[in-house]
Formats: sequence, structure tokens, C-alpha cells
Amino acid sequence: MSPLRATRHALVLARRNLTKFRHTPDQLLDVLLMPVTFVVMFVFLFGNAVAGNWHTYLQFVIPGIAVQALMLATLGTAVSLHADLRTGVFDRFRSLPVARSAPLVGHILGDSLKYILSIVLVFGFGAVLGFRSHGNPWRLLAAFGLLLAFAFAMCWVATVIGVLARAPETVQALSLVLVFPLTFGSNVFVPTGKLPDWLQAWVRINPVTQESDAVRAFVLDQRAGNAVVACLLWTAGIIIVFAPLAVAAYRRRSAG
Repeated sequence: MSPLRATRHALVLARRNLTKFRHTPDQLLDVLLMPVTFVVMFVFLFGNAVAGNWHTYLQFVIPGIAVQALMLATLGTAVSLHADLRTGVFDRFRSLPVARSAPLVGHILGDSLKYILSIVLVFGFGAVLGFRSHGNPWRLLAAFGLLLAFAFAMCWVATVIGVLARAPETVQALSLVLVFPLTFGSNVFVPTGKLPDWLQAWVRINPVTQESDAVRAFVLDQRAGNAVVACLLWTAGIIIVFAPLAVAAYRRRSAG
């Protein structure tokens, strides 16, 4: 099947996901509440300890929380995909003349609404508290693009988990085991230099750190160094590795 037809099939199935949100808007509650909760919790709990005052810390932590919120939003992709597989929705897709990858790609594209809402909420609520970006519109657009690209990449990891897991509890457990070390073992909340030496080695190569540094640089109009290149390489690498794995796992599960 041609890539053009496969893309068209994926877009049609993405529309199905968006329609599902319209009929059951409660699926967006976690995306709407979690970013606000994280901003309030981390800014006011850790702001004075990390940066001396929460106003200064707010400028540092908001871009990082945007990355963390996206990571947690991908958990919903794994859970909802697993639910669709378990209830037989994807069995109906198998009987249709659509590309094998279309149901997975459509599911991920449909979930992009959640990621956009998550980004807007983090920066919007941060602005209410006093966060101010200093980048020009092009740099802000670049930061937004990096966030969405990274979310798309991590969705493929979540897709692998959703397809391979045999029970909803397994999906949650595996997803948290993935997300927590990546987000809390990064410089999302604390600058790398303030972390223990033994932890800094992991933090510096952590893809979440690279993403946070790149987004901070664009939003706050700072020098990015190698963070943007590293972030793009991580994003591309995750997609190259996990997208084929997800499609292969889905085909194997469908054949079984």
C-alpha cells in the first residue's frame, strides 16, 4: 500500500479519536488537571529551596514541567490503546482495507489534541503566576514544535507498552517505570549542577534533559548549545526504533 493511502487512512482514524473526545470529554480531565497540579505543587513546594524564591524558580521550571506533562499524557495513549485492543475495536479495523500501521498512527495523531492542551495549560497557567517568555515568535514556535515532536516519539514507546501488555494494571506499571526515572532523573526540576555527581552522568544523557534544555533555550531566549541537536537526535532515534517495534507487535497480536 502506498504511503499516501496509508497516511489518508491514519488521518481518518485520527478523526475517530477526536470524535471520541467530543462524546466523552472526561477523558481529557487528567490532561486538564495534571499540568495545573504540577505547576502549583513544584513551584510552591520547591521554589524557595532550589532557587531562593518561587518567582525565579518559575522561570526555570515551567519549560521542564511542560515536558513532564507530555510524558505523563502519553500514559493515556498506552491505556486507551490497550482498552481498544482488549474490547475488540482493532479487530474491526483488521477486516477493513486499511494500512496495518493506520490504526496505531491514527490513534497517536488523535491524541495530539491532549498534548496541545497540555502545553497550552502549562505555559498559560505559568503566565498567570508570573512566567514570562523572552523568545521571539519564531523561537516560541520552535519550542512548540520540539515538544510535539518529542511527544509523538514517546507515543510510540507508549504504543509498544499498550500493545504488549496483557492487563490494564501492567500498562500502568510499565508506563510509570518508564516515565518516573526519565522525568525525575533529569534537570526538569533541579539544575544539573545542583545534583549529586553520581546522578549528573545519567541526567546529562537523559533525553528529557535534552528536551527541557532545548525548550528553555528557545522560550527564555538563551543559548541552546548542543541541546537542540541532541533533542532532535533522541526524537528521531526513538521513532526509528519504537515505531517499527509497535507495528510489528500489533501485527503479531492481530495474527494471534
